[in-house]
Amino acid sequence: MEGNVEKEEPRLLSVQVGKPRTLDFEGLEWRSAIYKEPVEARLFLDRRNLEGDKQANTRYHGGPDKAVCCFPAEHYPFWREALCQTEETFRYGAFGENFTLAGLTEEHACIGDIYAVGTARVQITQPRQPCINLARKWNTPELPARMIDLGHSGFYLRVLQAGEVGAGDALLLIERPHPEITVAVANNAKYRREGGLARAKFLAAMPEFSASWRRSFRTRRS
Repeated sequence: MEGNVEKEEPRLLSVQVGKPRTLDFEGLEWRSAIYKEPVEARLFLDRRNLEGDKQANTRYHGGPDKAVCCFPAEHYPFWREALCQTEETFRYGAFGENFTLAGLTEEHACIGDIYAVGTARVQITQPRQPCINLARKWNTPELPARMIDLGHSGFYLRVLQAGEVGAGDALLLIERPHPEITVAVANNAKYRREGGLARAKFLAAMPEFSASWRRSFRTRRS
């Protein structure tokens, strides 16, 4: 049993990796690394990737600003019920994330946060943008839009210091330069335009933000 993760201190609950594979969705052939498998061994995390993990489309996935995809374990019970799944059929990694985290949801994680995890140091760079691959994997076309609407995006990390990580590692907060800019705030600024142009201008200038999200806010006109 995965147990209750509601009130735990931040920690790395499960680690998943995967490699691109050719898949079929209603007769449409596509390639993706959305299917991830849990790894019990400790893995090396470098500035671009987690050992054993690859991306099919490096234009939108992976790279220095998105070296690690994270998803909060707290959301799993909701989605198992919503998608009529069980713990066995909807295990950690179901959202294609590398790190399933306990105790660090979008409302508590802040853009620019620096954490020590294992012997590595990582920084939160942007919310994840749920894509069509999740819809295809779970045969639920509305899944990405629902995740955004509920704020269940997850988020990405850049690697500031390479090192080894493994399931069970604590996430120790080292620095929080923007406590007012949570991942949830960033999502709301992008999708609901909360804070208007003033917030967009502020976010566009944040060096901790990923380059792609800075660009999206820099081109905002309303």
